[in-house]
Amino acid sequence: MMTSCQPPSTSEPAREEQARALCLRLLTARSRTRAELSDQLAKRGYPGDVSARVLDRLTAVGLVDDRDFAEQWVRSGHSRAGKSKRALAAELHTKGVGKEVIAAALADIDATAERERAEELVRAKLRREALSGDGNDEARITRRLVGLLTRRGYSQNLACEVVLAELAAERERRRV
Repeated sequence: MMTSCQPPSTSEPAREEQARALCLRLLTARSRTRAELSDQLAKRGYPGDVSARVLDRLTAVGLVDDRDFAEQWVRSGHSRAGKSKRALAAELHTKGVGKEVIAAALADIDATAERERAEELVRAKLRREALSGDGNDEARITRRLVGLLTRRGYSQNLACEVVLAELAAERERRRV
């Protein structure tokens, strides 16, 4: 008769070392928030007290820092991807970053900076568009550009204002 073998129970220090190793592997790929690491540890069945000790230690040595993570996320998301404050705040919230930390990370982006970034995105796209002067063509381009901005979290009003202004400026520039 065959009996099933139970895995040997691991000691508390061994479980802590395994949890630490998992966190370090995850942090090697990209920086993560404390909440993300906590979720990963919970998914793999680590007890809360083990997770808390490991995460406290990683925080103490500076490997886990939600404030730094949020600042990097905002800098990258706004400058490279052109996302709005609203989209960045939602992403940080889903990653488990606290409201105060999110507000501090987004403090450098004001309405003017957000509008300028939206204008840059639209200008870059318009340079590659062929403007035929056909009303249907311009309506299609306008819809696509407004959609681009709204998917990145900009309000519908701001998106429409920016697209119409930049479309008029591009038409004028091409006439000259």
